[in-house]
Amino acid sequence: MSRLPVIVGFGGVNPAGRSSSHHGYRRMVIDELSSSVQDKTFAALAALMNRADSTSAEARKAMLDHTLVRRLETNLFDANSIPLHKRATIKSASDKAISFSIKRNHLPDNIPADWIVEDTGDKINVSVSGDLDLLFNDTRSSRVLAAGQLPTGFEPGKLYQSRNHPRGLQLTVFGASDALNSLGIHWDEVRRRVPADQISVYASSAMGQLDTNGSGGMLQAGLIGKRVSSKNLPLGLAEMTADFVNAYILGNMGTTGANIGACATFLYNLRQGIQDIRSGKSRAVLVGASEAPLTPDVIEGYRTMGALAEDEALKKIDGISEGEADHRRACRPFAENCGFTLSEGSQFIVLFDDALALELGVNIYGAVADVFINADGFKKSIPGPGIGNYMTVGKAMGVVRSILGEESLRHRSFIQAHGTSTPQNRVTESHIFDELAAAFGIEKLPVAAIKSYIGHSLACASADQLMASLGVWNDGFIPGIVTSENIADDVHHSHLDFLLKHRHIGKTDIDSVFINSKGFGGNNATAAVLGPHVVTKMLRKKHGKAMLIKHGSLNESVKEKIEAYDESMIAGKNSTIYNFGVGVIEGEELSISSDGISIPGQDKEISLNVENPYEDMT
Repeated sequence: MSRLPVIVGFGGVNPAGRSSSHHGYRRMVIDELSSSVQDKTFAALAALMNRADSTSAEARKAMLDHTLVRRLETNLFDANSIPLHKRATIKSASDKAISFSIKRNHLPDNIPADWIVEDTGDKINVSVSGDLDLLFNDTRSSRVLAAGQLPTGFEPGKLYQSRNHPRGLQLTVFGASDALNSLGIHWDEVRRRVPADQISVYASSAMGQLDTNGSGGMLQAGLIGKRVSSKNLPLGLAEMTADFVNAYILGNMGTTGANIGACATFLYNLRQGIQDIRSGKSRAVLVGASEAPLTPDVIEGYRTMGALAEDEALKKIDGISEGEADHRRACRPFAENCGFTLSEGSQFIVLFDDALALELGVNIYGAVADVFINADGFKKSIPGPGIGNYMTVGKAMGVVRSILGEESLRHRSFIQAHGTSTPQNRVTESHIFDELAAAFGIEKLPVAAIKSYIGHSLACASADQLMASLGVWNDGFIPGIVTSENIADDVHHSHLDFLLKHRHIGKTDIDSVFINSKGFGGNNATAAVLGPHVVTKMLRKKHGKAMLIKHGSLNESVKEKIEAYDESMIAGKNSTIYNFGVGVIEGEELSISSDGISIPGQDKEISLNVENPYEDMT
């Protein structure tokens, strides 16, 4: 019997705002929405940004200006005054030795051979017979000043006892909490029906936590005269995204993992989640990603690769010699462009198998038909694109054709492009789409690219694309690539329709969306996602009309609770889940037999009667 991975909840945060109840998506298409929906979107933004006013023209302009891609602000660091050390060798200005005074505890442990040290009691006098190598404190200005920053005023570390957690993990706590609260049911309802070993969590960052509270602090400490913290190393690990969910949010004891695939990381984890559901190993899965790469070192690292849009390059494209670059339009997928724009965020989705979704009456936002992953084979440049993405896109189109038929694939699907805004991406990704659209008989495949709004959040990028796609089915607008005025001459488009403006569609006019992701190192992934109206038809065929009617009845109270959660967030209530030291179970508390393990607080026993997977061989 088949099991369908149904999307029943989602949440998180990115430069467009809070993801649950489609608020982040709506920020992208704000001008297309009715006044009442706009009011609610601005109210949600105001609450997130800690602003009291959400209605005045001045307040709304400020919220628009301080969301999405924009000039780097100073909440994380000052891009015009980034600390650095400048190496220098100094010589004496006369025939005399270089001399200076220093505190005893500032002396190096290994005193250079040409130093003459005199202890005068209250200080140390040093004479240097030769040259003296020094590191001077200095500052530099970043050549990249655009980024996809979270809405100004949003401070995730203040929502719980963050205890010097890296920013990426602070975002994890908020994102996972938002997704779970968006369910409309308490997680205890899931626990009552699902054994603990049939709940999975898959989540990761792509780069780990690289700010000063994570690996960044560990690697910098010795060079700037500081000590390594006991938290730097463990909290810097990439899998901490999943670990924090297990340990402090869900108390998960089921399968867990952190799959890393560069910019395709979320889809790598999503594939693990849907495989668990389809195989029957898990009935409920939380899948997510978090990334906080807006640090001077990470930005400089990508810049020196030639990957980021530098201000001077943006100005050159626009024919500007003076003044600032157009930071709002730094990311221009498939147009004349010069590099991508780094972003930060955290996104999570909740998947149930179809039977559990109906049983609990939860919302049905769509379903993941499949996720395909292929490497590039031999490569010249490790970060460069290759052929793997042709296979992933082709397989995704193939599975939609198998499930929904050629007519649906050709006329009621669209693709969320990786769309990074690099010259190489615009050529290679458009060629992939164009060739496969032609092969499958698609005359004009609609192409969207939401990095034009929020930038590139690395591990979260494909999750951002998925969140925007769920919004399309709710509100009926595919976000246009509004930062790109024209498609570049080298972009392939014989069978593609690049949406440079918002495209209004009926809520049932799109049956499926392809979420495409291309990661450094040859990590290619494409997901095929089915719309809620399609999923409902599939569930009716499998479970019958009566079961769908029962689900509809249960869903009424679920929708009320989802609305209540949304209104509470708009009102400023803090619903962040963080269970530090709560519900810890020791081994002595377990009841163990050869048939199963009973866990305190869990209604369902963990079965130890495991089927023989090699029955035909033993």
